[in-house]
Amino acid sequence: MKYSNYKFALTLLTFLLLFDCKPDTTDYINHLEGYWEIESVILNNGEQKDYKFSNTIDFISINDSLNGKRKKLKPNFNGTFETSKNSESFTIKFENDSINMYYETPFDNWKETVLKATETQLTIINANNVIYNYKRYKPINLNNLN
Repeated sequence: MKYSNYKFALTLLTFLLLFDCKPDTTDYINHLEGYWEIESVILNNGEQKDYKFSNTIDFISINDSLNGKRKKLKPNFNGTFETSKNSESFTIKFENDSINMYYETPFDNWKETVLKATETQLTIINANNVIYNYKRYKPINLNNLN
């Protein structure tokens, strides 16, 4: 085999492997639950807003029936949280190799799609093509500030 043919075959094989391997979105469900802090938002015009600090975090919980709740929490320095009694309920559906979260409140209903969910990162896109990037929330430890 000529070197150029070998190079072409290797490039084609690499391309097929890279683009044929889709992440297992069903595994995302294992990482979705927990406390998440907003890191950045990318608007549908491409503009990005970075958050160096946010005074609220999102808590996501999911039951065995793939129904869940999302609640805004305000962390306190002593490790507790302040919260209102309000939460948003959602249902998870696996559609077209994606995890979609369908929300319904008395005022509105909407869908968000999980683009990525790992142990440390969560990325969600809404119907307006606004992308929300979260990082796993880590409590502030005042004992280690010295």
